[in-house]
Amino acid sequence: MRGWNELYPLPMPPPWVPGVAVGILSLHFIQKLLFPYFWADLRYLLRVLTYGLRLEMYRLQGRVVTVLDKFVKLAEKQPHKPFLIYEGTTHTYRDVDRRSNRIAQVFLQHEALKKGDTVALLMGNEPDFIHVWFGLAKLGCVVAFLNFNVRFRSLLHCVSSCEPKILVVGADLLGTLEEVLPKLQKDVRVWIVAKESTFPSVHTLLDKIETASEDPVPVNRCSANDLKSAVLYIFTSGTTGLPKAAVISNFQVLKGAAGLWTFGATSEDIIYITLPLYHSAASLLGIGGCIELGATCVLKKKFSASQFWSDCRKYNVTVIQYIGELCRYLCNQPVVSG
Repeated sequence: MRGWNELYPLPMPPPWVPGVAVGILSLHFIQKLLFPYFWADLRYLLRVLTYGLRLEMYRLQGRVVTVLDKFVKLAEKQPHKPFLIYEGTTHTYRDVDRRSNRIAQVFLQHEALKKGDTVALLMGNEPDFIHVWFGLAKLGCVVAFLNFNVRFRSLLHCVSSCEPKILVVGADLLGTLEEVLPKLQKDVRVWIVAKESTFPSVHTLLDKIETASEDPVPVNRCSANDLKSAVLYIFTSGTTGLPKAAVISNFQVLKGAAGLWTFGATSEDIIYITLPLYHSAASLLGIGGCIELGATCVLKKKFSASQFWSDCRKYNVTVIQYIGELCRYLCNQPVVSG
């Protein structure tokens, strides 16, 4: 009696198949050896191309969707999700949206700001930096981020070069304001993030926020007509001369905000921001990136190498930002058990 193989012989593969299989295995091992990050790089490249195509579709369709638009939608979609954690206090998406509305209403009521006017912001890392930034953006203003480390002549140069209608100063920078106030242009109105002022002709913001409405400002004030229109001025450090303003458009803000997403971060991540918000890494990649993801960010007033890892543990941080020598400072910290 014949066996099964004799009655139904298995077909033999073509002679080239083993060669192809060996070639594929060889390429796999060569790739693992010489290009270990090939697939990760390819995934990153595809995500960048996907985001670029999305922006191009917006342009072709005549749609202008800004990072601020995305934030407002997130405040409606996930109002109770933490957006910002600062010194142990949580600010939800709704909290930030409503407080920025109040600030927009204050300036709408007390100042004759027009869409496209520039407002300079001299503040350290604190929630009201973001509230004021978003509130002014909702009025269609261009916001100039001033480096609080530059003083007197350099600071006056920054203010005069962006020609702001208003200068908003944080409560912890009143000493800097006192230095430059006598030399400021007479047509620049000054507001401080405080309830009282000892400076003549300087307006206070916090007392007016308490009684301001939380209603959104008219949509036509904040709606952008063009992704190429300027929305921010971010100054260089001035290491080779006086600081210079980089003009940042809506399109550039969107590209910066996509950074964390393209690297694989998700809405479940908690992002630790220790860099100054006047820097594009913190504001565009950090805050903008958090909005693009719909995630949560932990904001530190100032980078501290000794508190860095304890903060990460305390707030369950999953994504950190670094530039320059920051990692070296962290590596030089003594090892702490537990």
